[in-house]
Amino acid sequence: MASRKPKPEAAGAAKPARDSVSVVADLMFPPDANMHGTVFGGKVLQMVDKAASVCAMRHAGKPAVTVAMERVEFLVPIRVGTFLIAEARVHYAGRTSLEIGVEVYAEDMPGGTRQHTNSCLVTMVAVDAQGRPSPVPPLRVETPGEKARAAAADARRRARRPS
Repeated sequence: MASRKPKPEAAGAAKPARDSVSVVADLMFPPDANMHGTVFGGKVLQMVDKAASVCAMRHAGKPAVTVAMERVEFLVPIRVGTFLIAEARVHYAGRTSLEIGVEVYAEDMPGGTRQHTNSCLVTMVAVDAQGRPSPVPPLRVETPGEKARAAAADARRRARRPS
């Protein structure tokens, strides 16, 4: 009798995108900035990675690791004294990977004026206790915006595939 390959663990029922939205926010102080008084790009990327990680783990229900970050452009300088907000949401769920979109906003303190500073796409992979890729639940998209983000993410995924 031939041995059978074990079936992969079930990924579970589809989860709505809204259930995984995550926000990381922090007030920027002088140690977060360069000699020009603007926040280090690495500080912003750290917040992006944290927000994407929490979002991915909420959706997957297990640990997730960062695989890639797509192009990041800093559209406006972020100054000391700014309240920085990184908001992450799942755009696409594959078998073990997730595309997370992160929007970053700078809120002027104490005025409260909010400005978009950059966006980033982060690819995360869920992992099991041994650090191996592990299945994630499908993504349930419900709103027109979620549907558009999922379609765009699927198109990017297909474009990255080797021919």
